[in-house]
Amino acid sequence: MIYSLHGILTETAPNLAVIECSGVGYACRTTSTTLSALGEIGTTVHVYTHLIIREDAIELFGFADQNELNCFRMLITVSGIGGKAALAILSALTPDKFALLVASGDSAALTKVKGIGKKTAERIILDLKDKLLKTNPLLKETNFHTSVSVQADHFSETIAALVVLGYRQEEILPVLAGLDESLPTEELIRLTLREMGRKSNA
Repeated sequence: MIYSLHGILTETAPNLAVIECSGVGYACRTTSTTLSALGEIGTTVHVYTHLIIREDAIELFGFADQNELNCFRMLITVSGIGGKAALAILSALTPDKFALLVASGDSAALTKVKGIGKKTAERIILDLKDKLLKTNPLLKETNFHTSVSVQADHFSETIAALVVLGYRQEEILPVLAGLDESLPTEELIRLTLREMGRKSNA
């Protein structure tokens, strides 16, 4: 098992990075998020890897951080989700946003990812919801619907603040999952309240 690669980034293409280690170039299938994080050709990079061996192919997948790798590994346990579909999901959604969508049961948002239909989205939620609630630091609590884990990040601070105001997590999470996690907590709260207000008035 190849745990990780540390070497020179020599080539990139959509969903592909070639990393040279001791004279050997390893072609890693990857996400657009990881490609952005790796930087320019010639840079020394480090990726965490997952190797898939099939009868007709051997594929190496690489990720800039273990959170994305773990999410990839979780996704490919779902029936009908292979490496290509998992990369498409993680190219469209960060692991934390993906976890929020699954935890809130928002299958409609998952169908916006190219190649993911309604039945596949529903299967992802059915298979992974409990696993994500147990393992994701944003959502890790024994009772998701009645308690919230306050972590040092903007998403969880926003969830905690809105729960205190009387909102339910199942109405907060689908809205929050569509926002930029880099925004300050105050802005996330404002935008979430605005969007929930629009939905209630629709």
